[in-house]
Amino acid sequence: MELFNSALGRNITFVRPAYFIINGFIDLPNMNYYYIFLFFLYIISVLGNTAVMVIIYLDHNLRTPKYVAVFNLAFVDLLGSTALVPKVIDIFLFNHKLIPYNDCLTFFFFCYTCLAMQSFNLVALSYDRLVAIIFPLHYQVKVTYRSMFSLIASFWIVAIIANLIAVGLLTRLSICKSLVINSYFCDHGQIYRLACNDHFPNYVIGLFYPVVIFWLPLVFILLSYLYIIYTLVKVATFQQGIKAFKTCIAHLSLVVVYFTPLLITLTLMEKIHPNNRIINLSLTSVLPPMLNPIIYVLQTQEIKVSVKKLFKILFKSKIFKISATM
Repeated sequence: MELFNSALGRNITFVRPAYFIINGFIDLPNMNYYYIFLFFLYIISVLGNTAVMVIIYLDHNLRTPKYVAVFNLAFVDLLGSTALVPKVIDIFLFNHKLIPYNDCLTFFFFCYTCLAMQSFNLVALSYDRLVAIIFPLHYQVKVTYRSMFSLIASFWIVAIIANLIAVGLLTRLSICKSLVINSYFCDHGQIYRLACNDHFPNYVIGLFYPVVIFWLPLVFILLSYLYIIYTLVKVATFQQGIKAFKTCIAHLSLVVVYFTPLLITLTLMEKIHPNNRIINLSLTSVLPPMLNPIIYVLQTQEIKVSVKKLFKILFKSKIFKISATM
């Protein structure tokens, strides 16, 4: 307990501010256009992810363990971008930069939980591809509805508990250095650095969480694909290997889109300029949710077939209604 109460012996008055000020970009003119651009990506994300969820729900052929993970990814993308973008638009386009203390922590919780779940969903899809290619005869046994639901539910529990702990540790901080958060949302690192009492536990969380939520998932995904490539080279012909690996292209595209800007920020950390950090993190939060449904529709054969089937049904129903009214 000494670690969490070290400030008590310093005669520091505990300060919990009524609000924070979200500063956004520093000394960059005309940044309203960037926020409008984020809103445009958000609209595409909402339409695309809603469409993917509707397609999976309506097509019984997509009621497979893999598409449980895809449905959850679309849901997380929709939830995460909805938690972030409308609030960012309200803060910067409508100049409501004051955000109440509790609202700020809630904002932080939803943004980071969804960011973590995007990473965990990519792990679930990587596991699905690993078993499907390495153990094709055991796929139906190893990857079931129950196992996929359990895997995703455990990821949700980890993400929620981890971010509740982070929020709980933030509430013990006495904020007296400043009320200004130099970010585009309630960023964990920016908040705890405003404290004048001991924030070492928050510093540890800031180092530990990226490892658990981002680095370990990325390592698992890379190792799984290295094993897939090794197995295909060893036991499959060139044509068979290409055919099998094509089923991974959509997932690999999502991995690249999600992890690239995030890893740039996490690797450079303090060396990166605050404006570049904001751009990287905002694109990580908005770009993957916008691209994910597009990638899956264009590169996944099952969804292509499902979309064509649904359009045929809609087209036939319209023809039937027109002929019935004549």
